Amino acid sequence: MKILFFSAKPYDITTFNLHNAHYGFELEYLETHLGPHIVNAVEQDTFAVCVFVNDKLTTEVIEVLAAKGVKVIALRCAGFNNVQLAAAKTHGITVCRVPAYSPEAVAEFAVAILLTLNRKTHKAYNRVREQNFSLTGLLGFNLHGKTVGVVGTGKIGKAFCKIMLGFGCKILAFDPFEAPDLTATGVQYCTFDEVLRQSDIISLHCPLTPENRYLINQDTLSKMKQGATLINTSRGALIDTHAVIAALKTGWLAYLGIDVYEQEEQLFFKDLSGSIIEDDNIQRLMSFPNVLVTGHQAFFTADALSQIAETTLTSIQQISKGIAPDSAVIVKE
Repeated sequence: MKILFFSAKPYDITTFNLHNAHYGFELEYLETHLGPHIVNAVEQDTFAVCVFVNDKLTTEVIEVLAAKGVKVIALRCAGFNNVQLAAAKTHGITVCRVPAYSPEAVAEFAVAILLTLNRKTHKAYNRVREQNFSLTGLLGFNLHGKTVGVVGTGKIGKAFCKIMLGFGCKILAFDPFEAPDLTATGVQYCTFDEVLRQSDIISLHCPLTPENRYLINQDTLSKMKQGATLINTSRGALIDTHAVIAALKTGWLAYLGIDVYEQEEQLFFKDLSGSIIEDDNIQRLMSFPNVLVTGHQAFFTADALSQIAETTLTSIQQISKGIAPDSAVIVKE
């Protein structure tokens, strides 16, 4: 059985080839993202396509995949907002994902962004390399004793809470489903507005849905503490970029750290160092000294890549045998 990969990078190829030794699938890799421009390149009777966060599985694309005989759309990520699930169901294509891959990887990276912004280690590194040992402009604040708001307490949010508890922070959480194991550690669940009002630091760990698009907007930013820090390692469109830029310009928002961006499909996972970037919003964000932008690398650890490959290949194998891996399948035939 053939699996065709889109948005494949060298590390994907290395990891999936290694794990495929136990499965024996025929693997083919394309570097381009999946969309209407390339979908006709899928060969007839390809069993599965394996896609990533910026591949576009529109109704049009899914119709072509179905006509080609594709049975499975395998997302090698947790999010699935880029797939028209209703179209997949209509055409009898099973959609699966990787619901959890080393949640600690993303949680730890969120903390790394927070510490970098706060203690300005990136600036200190560059200074010292130029033999500048001055501390002026590197002043930070203690995390100990601060109130941290966590929006979304799934596996990643839980891991983040536990790390911040270790720093001696007070944790306020918002999630439609409370986790008793977190409350037992001292995490307090409250309303979203209470999280906004009380938190010195807010970290987003929720999926993107039609209901929470632009969760952070002009109104919700106004409810946050002046001088708060905002971290987003989830999905870019949780944040209204224009509203955040306005809050940074006025000083209402003290720090912003993002590993995701709402227009990232045009930028991330590419080397654009020799190109002119026409996206004025990302350029404006990167011009702020109190903003840190990284290129969707929170998941990027050897442990996580290994789990992604193993979970994806296992799911495809089970589906091929008529077994539905319940924790991974989003849409069944």
